[in-house]
Amino acid sequence: MAHTPLSRVELASVSIHGAPIALGPLDGRYRAAVAPLVDHLSEAALNRDRVHVEVEWLIHLTRNSALPGTQPLTSEQESALRSIVLSFDGNSIAELAEIEQDTVHDVKAVEYFIGRRLEGIGISHLLPLVHFGCTSEDINNLSYAMGVRGAVEQVWLPAARSLVDQIVVMAEESKAVPMLSRTHGQPATPTTLGKELAVVAHRLNRQLRRIAQTEYLGKINGATGTYAAHVASVPAADWQGLSRGFVEGLGLNWNPLTTQIESHDWQAELYADVARFNRILHNFCTDVWSYISIGYFAQVPVAGATGSSTMPHKVNPIRFENAEANLEISCSQLDVLASTLVTSRWQRDLTDSSSQRTIGVAFGHSLLAISNVAKGLQRLDVAGAVLAEDLNGNWEVLGEAIQMVMRAEAIAGTPGMEGPYERLKDLTRGQRVDAARMKEFVLGLGLSTEAEGRLLELTPATYTGLAESLVDHLS
Repeated sequence: MAHTPLSRVELASVSIHGAPIALGPLDGRYRAAVAPLVDHLSEAALNRDRVHVEVEWLIHLTRNSALPGTQPLTSEQESALRSIVLSFDGNSIAELAEIEQDTVHDVKAVEYFIGRRLEGIGISHLLPLVHFGCTSEDINNLSYAMGVRGAVEQVWLPAARSLVDQIVVMAEESKAVPMLSRTHGQPATPTTLGKELAVVAHRLNRQLRRIAQTEYLGKINGATGTYAAHVASVPAADWQGLSRGFVEGLGLNWNPLTTQIESHDWQAELYADVARFNRILHNFCTDVWSYISIGYFAQVPVAGATGSSTMPHKVNPIRFENAEANLEISCSQLDVLASTLVTSRWQRDLTDSSSQRTIGVAFGHSLLAISNVAKGLQRLDVAGAVLAEDLNGNWEVLGEAIQMVMRAEAIAGTPGMEGPYERLKDLTRGQRVDAARMKEFVLGLGLSTEAEGRLLELTPATYTGLAESLVDHLS
């Protein structure tokens, strides 16, 4: 009997080991690499953080006796409330989904979810205090801020720092390894491999310092940021003080001036910085790829791996190519978030609601790229013989050194040093010059004995200036 392919509807219902087939690669093929972000930027994590904010707001109001007739809860009651957050699990997720089917509102579902548990704690009389004075954005902006902060500080930054540390180690190990530079793709003044790696590490570290200093802002001030409902219900309370204390108690920075939404400017700033880190890393990937292609790096084959389905000799730089793609995807999403989230029609629209649900995807692609670059670097060997051969085949790069020595000699009064640039241009431009020809040229210049001796000792491999010591700036 012929096999009948599954229809689209049937395929959508298939599960593997009880889990539905993933639509996107981050929840499918690459799940293991990005799994740590799930605890911070998934829909479930957002709902858990919403429950956390609502619970802490209730505790904050009672601790400060903000409303007449309220008093601080017992330590047991506070612990019981917080256990709602600590015990948040698959059953909690399912219950919230069930409630939301009726409310058709995710934050209202959280309010009802908490309200169901108050009687068991012995505080059912405080049901009106759940979500008191709040608009949905009061809960959401704080929840997102905590989720993004957790993802950055506990997952993304440690991974990024580990990668940069890896590059730093490579830079230190190869700081004395001479390498022909290429400017505009053409042979240029030599450097060292370590110095070039140090440049990348220095650039990336600068972005990491900016990201580590991110201000995570939050607000809890009502429907249009005026505390109108708060003042109307309890005019005597210090609502700004209560708001500030609550936001800062969550470990966030208080934003005193907002519309209905926290303005998201801090998010735009953070995403721009992460995107810039991504782009520097992307540039590094393309450079490493290019160095592999000319043989500066040799790739260590993975036992059993296939480089090409038809060409068995190939070891492809797939880690760096994969990273390039994921960095581009991450940047595109971060750019959209950074440009979209800073705008809102008047006091509120819901464009940010859909946009912010993709934050985890943006960070996921960046984290995946970081993982791939780290793995790719682990399988690189420096091809010292290739580097040396390339240098020895490009003696013309010493033209710069010779003409500058001639300029210095002219200033010192040595005769016959006219037109140094033009003379070196005639010797080297578009031509290959070997060691013997370069020596002959130097001997015919009429330099001082000291200057002539210096140039005769110089080779492309030793013409690296301070490159080796520059790597020390990383420490």
